[in-house]
Amino acid sequence: MTTKQYKPYLSHPWHGIPTGVDAPEIVNAFIEMTPADGVKYEIDKESGFLKVDRPQKFSNIVPALYGFVPQTYCAENVAQVCEMHTGRKNIKGDGDPLDICVLTERNIVQGYILVPAIPIGGFRMIDGGEADDKIIAILKGDEVYQEWKTLEDCPDSLINRLKHYFLTYKQMPGEEPQKTTEIAEIYGKEEAYEVIRSSQKDYALHYQ
Repeated sequence: MTTKQYKPYLSHPWHGIPTGVDAPEIVNAFIEMTPADGVKYEIDKESGFLKVDRPQKFSNIVPALYGFVPQTYCAENVAQVCEMHTGRKNIKGDGDPLDICVLTERNIVQGYILVPAIPIGGFRMIDGGEADDKIIAILKGDEVYQEWKTLEDCPDSLINRLKHYFLTYKQMPGEEPQKTTEIAEIYGKEEAYEVIRSSQKDYALHYQ
């Protein structure tokens, strides 16, 4: 009998974890932040550890689990999808893995975890001329949100809360915004799949 050999080290959350065998219908989501966090965390691309981006200096709290989809990248293909749907020109990808927000009624307060997520839509966000899509998903198996099949099923109050967070979380009190940030479109499940596939193509182009 042979013993399975395990890696003696953790995989890099961005590069060492697959997007998911059932992507884009179900994806792995690496969670950087939870609604309990008063500090803005993000992945350090070199080491794979979480780092403090900045303390939240005002009461703008992420309203859901927030992180990224492993082995995705926002570059040429994601930018092209943005241009195609908005009619904008000279859009670039933001050079980061694809962001994802995961809705759940469970009180998950710990980050640096993987969760299975079912995309139901997204925000086509443009940040300073860069495509910065936010995929909206629900936690697989969630007892309350599992009936939501696409973003149109979500109540307006929740959509507005998410929109407010993404349009304001970079603004500091008393400072003028450095870049123009807008949500050009809100889209459903099929377009979320399109963005995820495009980000996988960008990852393969730049990192494989």
